[in-house]
Amino acid sequence: MSESRLLEGKVAVISGAASPRGIGLATARMFAKHGAKIAILDLDEAAAREAASTIGPEHRGYACNVTDRAACDAAVQKVIADFGAIDVLINNAGITQAVKLLDIDAQSWDRILDVNLRGVLYLSQAVVPHMKRQGGGSIGCMSSVSAQRGGGILGGPHYSAAKAGVLGLAKAMARELGNDGIRVNCVTPGLIQTDINAGKISDDKRTEILTGIPLNRLGVPDDVAGAFLFLSAPISSYITGAVIDVNGGMLIH
Repeated sequence: MSESRLLEGKVAVISGAASPRGIGLATARMFAKHGAKIAILDLDEAAAREAASTIGPEHRGYACNVTDRAACDAAVQKVIADFGAIDVLINNAGITQAVKLLDIDAQSWDRILDVNLRGVLYLSQAVVPHMKRQGGGSIGCMSSVSAQRGGGILGGPHYSAAKAGVLGLAKAMARELGNDGIRVNCVTPGLIQTDINAGKISDDKRTEILTGIPLNRLGVPDDVAGAFLFLSAPISSYITGAVIDVNGGMLIH
């Protein structure tokens, strides 16, 4: 690839991006390589700052609980104060829980739905007014192959429901915000090797999973980061309301 930088001069906010081996930080690193300034949001402010510092001194980390609308507004105000704009939002923050249908209690349902779905709403609500004033922007939302195939790998039915909700919410946002020059798209990763699932898949299970993946490997965080880069950059300027599958062919429709 040539040295053309797809996000030159852009400011990107990425939620839940402090985990050292997670998709969020991989996305932050790739965006930075392409010229973006990065604002990492995470529940843990120290971890967010540390993660940002590993990318470079011009990037920042902020505390943000995406399930708290006031916290989202406060974090976004700080980003605007520090960087002057927000061009890209990646709604990456998420949690999972492996549990069967009859074992989902009210607290588990609320926790999974809050972070994975309500968090997308609140952070988007905080960022969209700024994007409207700027005349546009790009929002990328993290869904999952679990939403499309009805779970069955690591997350429970409430995780599938939350990630399916993200698909519907993002498409509705795309329809509503298109006139403001704001594009909203989703990425649906398959099984990606991150800290969330490290050590949770036995060798036998891994072999079984690989037989169902035409590309014959599990994904890595950069695989997903590349899809977010494409969707965030001007090269995808006529794409909105789309869902990009990043699963090695595990789910070919």
